[in-house]
Amino acid sequence: MRTLNLDPFWRTSVGFDRLFDLVDQSLRLEPEGNYPPCNITRTGENAYSISLAVAGFKPEQITVTLDRDTLIVTGRMEKDVAGGEYLYRGIAARPFERRFNLAEYVEVKRASLNDGLLQIELVRELPEALKPRRIAITSAAAPQDNVRTIEHQDA
Repeated sequence: MRTLNLDPFWRTSVGFDRLFDLVDQSLRLEPEGNYPPCNITRTGENAYSISLAVAGFKPEQITVTLDRDTLIVTGRMEKDVAGGEYLYRGIAARPFERRFNLAEYVEVKRASLNDGLLQIELVRELPEALKPRRIAITSAAAPQDNVRTIEHQDA
């Protein structure tokens, strides 16, 4: 049983669109390719790095796009190489597209191509409103400056 109907959840939930989109994407039958090979590493508490092995590609042949919460890396090569014909082709030269789902508030800091590796640096930056903050506690017994006491006279 590979089909799952999420329609009842869509009708009865509010604010869970991202979760249901991820479930829906994971149930699709199209297999995700594993080319080019990649590594995903955590480089700090809120910092990550994606390394893609893109040997033979030039920087102008690779496109890195951030579309909402999806990082899309595409590569296109020229058809023919001037100067001869291939007797054996061991370096893959096919076009590719890799997609990475990013968590909320993850931003791409930079991308660089060096020694056949495309390095994409990511960082998760929470807005100030979402960061935990300490609330000062005041004592109710402490006198306040704007409170005045009125004394009465005995009769």
